Amino acid sequence: MTITSPAGFRAAGVVAGLKSTGAKDLALVVNDGPTHDSASVFTANRCKANPILWSQEVVKDGVVRAVVLNSGGANCYTGPDGFQTTHAVAEQVATRVGIGAGDVVVCSTGLIGLANDRDHLLAGVDAAYDALAADGGNAAAEAIMTTDSVSKQVVVEGAGWSIGGMAKGAGMLAPQLATMLVVITTDAVVPAADLDQALRAATRVSFDRLDSDGCMSTNDTVTVMASGASGITPSLPDFTEALTQACTDLAMQLLRDAEGADHEIAITVLNAASEDEAVECARSVARSNLFKAAVFGHDPNWGRVLASIGTTQATFDPADLDVAMNGVWVCRNSTPAEDPTTVDLEPREVSVTIDLKSGDARATVWTNDLTHAYVHENSAYSS
Repeated sequence: MTITSPAGFRAAGVVAGLKSTGAKDLALVVNDGPTHDSASVFTANRCKANPILWSQEVVKDGVVRAVVLNSGGANCYTGPDGFQTTHAVAEQVATRVGIGAGDVVVCSTGLIGLANDRDHLLAGVDAAYDALAADGGNAAAEAIMTTDSVSKQVVVEGAGWSIGGMAKGAGMLAPQLATMLVVITTDAVVPAADLDQALRAATRVSFDRLDSDGCMSTNDTVTVMASGASGITPSLPDFTEALTQACTDLAMQLLRDAEGADHEIAITVLNAASEDEAVECARSVARSNLFKAAVFGHDPNWGRVLASIGTTQATFDPADLDVAMNGVWVCRNSTPAEDPTTVDLEPREVSVTIDLKSGDARATVWTNDLTHAYVHENSAYSS
């Protein structure tokens, strides 16, 4: 169940010497074809890392033949020399694989301001190329981990074709896009324009709805490559549905591994005037530290939910809002309703349902609680 499950792909994960722990820290995924269609989405953060600046140009023609990823350093705000390092890594991959550097997406993850050792990276590319294998997906997924406690992988089977994926991320999970590094492969025949349409539809309701801590990374990348090795061309709706399933699965794996979290929280807004307004309300609650701290303390404090909704521009009557927590309608018509002491917040999964009574649109945003462990881990991360 890896990115090399679809036919036409090889991958590897190796030790390049970037991590002080000596763990795997460089991954390489190669599309052997026969087709090399691709699509990507990147962080909306205006402060972008060098690999993003490089890769945004690479993907413009819809052709990507390899993705190289390193953990251990983000190569962000490392000056012109940092960009040259990204370029050199792409050139090294291109030389070994026998392709153009303009067909190589480069991804990095780790601390901002940390210059990756170029010689280590280039040697790592050589080692990864030598280790490329059709069963190398597990090693690749391990090599992109930073604060992740487990690797994240998925496979979705189609009718004679499949999708594979890997992701890293355990913090800085906020939308637009994708607040993590994700590589997705498929052996279906899918033109680049269709891949782009499907990917944006899939990420809109998966990674873009994951809002762990409201912090947007500088390095986020989601890239999908199609090898066409199955020889099968699925319909665009069928492919989009399968890709959405894969992205949602990976997003939920990222949520479950959020740094120090005790609860995964699904915030669903019903009967909004539009989907955008439903998302706005759900995201406002997801980003409330007061609400997230209350869930950590097993306190069904629905007042903090209403207070968060009130900061939005969504259409609703402030005197007529309903809120349920884990199925208990603790608030009806913006007043106390069922006994909040009957809400069981011991389980790891928590649901919050909000009825705006303003239309028929709905949306769900996923977040997690705010814990002592989250604060500790992010206070000690640089060490």
